[in-house]
Amino acid sequence: MMGQSGKVGEFEKVVLEILIYGGVASAIYAMLAIGLTLIVGLARVFNMAHGAFYMLGAYGVFTVSVTLKLPLFVAFVLSLLVVALIALLIERVCLRPLKGSLEGTLFMTLILALLFEEIIQLTYGPTPRATPAFIGGRIVLAGVSVPAQRMLVVVVALITILGLWVFISKTKIGGAILSVSQDPEAASLVGVNSKIIIMFVNGLAASLAALAGILVAPVLSSSPTMWLLPLIKAFTIVILGGLGSVGGSILAALIVGYSETIVAFVISPRVSELVTLVILFLVIILRPSGLMGSKTEA
Repeated sequence: MMGQSGKVGEFEKVVLEILIYGGVASAIYAMLAIGLTLIVGLARVFNMAHGAFYMLGAYGVFTVSVTLKLPLFVAFVLSLLVVALIALLIERVCLRPLKGSLEGTLFMTLILALLFEEIIQLTYGPTPRATPAFIGGRIVLAGVSVPAQRMLVVVVALITILGLWVFISKTKIGGAILSVSQDPEAASLVGVNSKIIIMFVNGLAASLAALAGILVAPVLSSSPTMWLLPLIKAFTIVILGGLGSVGGSILAALIVGYSETIVAFVISPRVSELVTLVILFLVIILRPSGLMGSKTEA
């Protein structure tokens, strides 16, 4: 009986670990994907530099906290602000002149992402950099010990997503964002400046990506190539959820995050990296419009 009880306890522990660590992964993916979803829904642009904002957020908090030796909270705020300003500058100087050119925008943002990678590589070298945790120690949940930093990721992500929902659905600026995403011409007729809204959303999306990078920096070491795989995952989530659907992106982030976690626990963490590509392949083949996208969309 004791052996059976031990087996049941071990199974429950694995299930709890999957729930917790899957929640952490889903939280990071959701913050990345929601920003990209807003850009796709608003400007009809696939921003390949979105993953670079994630990387810049991670290196920003490392630079300010470790190199400049300023408090982590200061590093947190400065990193968000600098990445947002970079995104605003990119939108104004690089993307706005290419409006309407899908190919031009894709190439430009890809070039920018590679440029940021090279700048980081030249500045910090290829060696991964470790950032101090915002919260030390561990938290025990139902017998499962989890680093407090990982739980912070989930809490901040939930607060951010809830706050974003309230902002978009309840504020005047949020209403303007929705109107531009649904019908830019009609929005302009009622006095909404679509250029300002698009610039604002680019800054907001970059801030969400940077926030994900800042929170994950103490959990995973920062490296110059860290932007690529999260970018692929973010695109997969946006496509799976349905282009422009924030709710779809949240659902898709949960699917991807928990699918990877289950595969990592059941098979191998190395195999889990294939999950995103398999999901992307199946979505494109079986339902290219995504979970919450319209089949009649162009």
